[in-house]
Amino acid sequence: MITVANPALHTVAFTQMKDGSTEEYLFLQKLEHGYVRALPDRLLLALHRLGDSLEGYQVSRLEHSLQAATRAEADGADLETIVAALLHDLGDELAPENHSQFAAALIRPYVRAEVTWVVEMHGLFQMQYYSHHYGLPNDGYLAYRDHPWFAACCRFCERYDQASFDPHYPSKPLAYFEPMLRKVFARPPFDPLILKESE
Repeated sequence: MITVANPALHTVAFTQMKDGSTEEYLFLQKLEHGYVRALPDRLLLALHRLGDSLEGYQVSRLEHSLQAATRAEADGADLETIVAALLHDLGDELAPENHSQFAAALIRPYVRAEVTWVVEMHGLFQMQYYSHHYGLPNDGYLAYRDHPWFAACCRFCERYDQASFDPHYPSKPLAYFEPMLRKVFARPPFDPLILKESE
């Protein structure tokens, strides 16, 4: 039995998920596929919003992100790392206390495990540069010194993140990085060949 309530409005009839029909769920799946394909558009909008967030620095969070991505590319980083640098602080707006984990969750389906780990841990590793000014330990990252991606996270923080607060640095514009972002997020999610731990 077809339970679509109002085809003109494109809605299903069920009010509890357990009552939905196969036809309804196929209908929703089709809509969801389109929504997922539009994720890069929403990410670009979210990056634009970083232009008005977290005052006090000489650069906006958007400029910081563009600068980090520009530095990563100039350093010879691969596509995944450049996009990770672009998105690493995207959680600052909605998840300020766990922004690293927020950004890692966004990229996890589309990049190798190493890049996800670096983004997830960058908040802790970044504390080595400033947390002592608050009377807090700045060596927590050393607990991971034996981790295989320890050096990669140190490099990410030293070369791309902590260095990217310079208002005079010639960052490339967001439009430059848009094709890179779209290429990464056009990948099949959770593809084992992409998520493999090492290249």
